[in-house]
Amino acid sequence: MKKPRVFAALVPLLFLAACGTQQGAGSGAGTVTPDLPVEGTDWTIGAVTVDGARSAAPPGARVAFTENGRARGNSGCNTFGADVAVDGGTLTVSPSEVTEIGCPADLHRFETALLKALDGRLKGEWKGKALTLTSPDGRRVVELSAEPDAPFLGTTWTVDGLLSGKTAASLPAGSEGKAQLTFGKDGRLTGSLGCNRVTAPARISGGSVTLGAIATTRMICTGPQMDLETKLYEALDGPLGYRVDHRTLTVTDADGQGFTATATEPASATAPAPAG
Repeated sequence: MKKPRVFAALVPLLFLAACGTQQGAGSGAGTVTPDLPVEGTDWTIGAVTVDGARSAAPPGARVAFTENGRARGNSGCNTFGADVAVDGGTLTVSPSEVTEIGCPADLHRFETALLKALDGRLKGEWKGKALTLTSPDGRRVVELSAEPDAPFLGTTWTVDGLLSGKTAASLPAGSEGKAQLTFGKDGRLTGSLGCNRVTAPARISGGSVTLGAIATTRMICTGPQMDLETKLYEALDGPLGYRVDHRTLTVTDADGQGFTATATEPASATAPAPAG
């Protein structure tokens, strides 16, 4: 039996972490410049401008600010990390690592521009739900918009990782993007386990879900898809705890067995209905 491939980054979306200081505290004038209130908000990247050339961001490009002075984000292809300091209305970003997934030419061009735009001192301007970061010389601009958390109910969740206690593993090769689940407001779980369609009554209370009898279709699929389906079927047995962190869902049983998933657009429903 092949061991699961452990992946280093648990979150497909990147987080931009920042901590800062206030200016002027204790001064004779008593003037305080508050830090940009960026922490605890996830942001969609709308576009970047470098040397007058503006590039619209691809789907999936986003960042978020937390409290430990670190930055992690997603360019729409690769994930990246950086050190970030907030000083009043200014952010100083120091990119430190980027994954090395081969990207199509258009995504690579945007990623290059984004990492250049997010390097160094940037002045923040907040209007409504929009945040614009601009370099002192105005040659680098990053356009962000606040992104609301995905609701647990009614969202289509695409499974992207398997959990066993504190260990996270990638999906079987060839099964990526195949498993999608929706916990409906009507009290039912629907979707796909990777091969077959699935449905089950779902009783939701607080941060827990208890599924009733699970019904599936009876198609035979490729080995990786069936392997994923078997693991998910086992993971959905018994009371489950769930947690939503922005657009990431974590579902585990009492032993820590479960999966992670990312909010996505619903897949077209072309598969047959589950067997009763």
